[in-house]
Amino acid sequence: MLELDDVGFGYEPGAWVFRHLSLTVPSGSITAVLGPNGRGKTTLVRCAAGLLKPREGVVTHDGPIGFVPQARGGAFAYRAVDMVLMGRVRQVGLFASPGRDDRVAAIDAMERTGVGHLRDRQFPTLSGGEQQLVLIARALASDCPMLVLDEPSTGLDLHNQAQILSLLRKLVADGMGVLLTTHHPDQALFLADSVLLMGGPDDVRTGPAAELLTDAELSRLYAIDVHTLTYEQNGNERRAIVTRYGDELD
Repeated sequence: MLELDDVGFGYEPGAWVFRHLSLTVPSGSITAVLGPNGRGKTTLVRCAAGLLKPREGVVTHDGPIGFVPQARGGAFAYRAVDMVLMGRVRQVGLFASPGRDDRVAAIDAMERTGVGHLRDRQFPTLSGGEQQLVLIARALASDCPMLVLDEPSTGLDLHNQAQILSLLRKLVADGMGVLLTTHHPDQALFLADSVLLMGGPDDVRTGPAAELLTDAELSRLYAIDVHTLTYEQNGNERRAIVTRYGDELD
């Protein structure tokens, strides 16, 4: 479990990015964070992952957290398997070298994410989707019970987006907890049990995805006319999101 209790953060004193934010991500569930650009989504997940220290409030978790940033290529031509091995630093230690168990864990994580065949490819030569899967494998190799992801589908085509979403659902079915940011409300509808809507420092709301991802809430959040449509898939009722571009709200 990951829990944020009355957390606040600002890069400058008195200039809050968000404040009084409380959130619980249980094991075996997904929480999606949505909001316009510049409202603090990435800052929030970096606080949750322990990469930033909140100015107030407390972040607690049951075990190590695997953080997955947005894939942005790489300045150094590491092999994909070496990128994944970096996720074992907690087990290996600062000045030690990875052993057999670490390499087995890395290969297992790559197989689990479907990129085992890419182990000897240089990371910068991989596609955006392949890089994102390698970064998820790196987090899984750390044996973490919780994943925190920043925009895992950014820049990916529809096929690779679907591959990432399917993988996350499988991980959650196996008991992992997931906190992620997304600019795609339809993906949050597909994945999330709960959502966090970030409209501004004093406009932060949490709740069940089915209750908050509505026409009115999404239109208000993004200041554009948003509609949800209901359809049937495999005997289950699902909703999709349609945005009327050019119909900005006053």
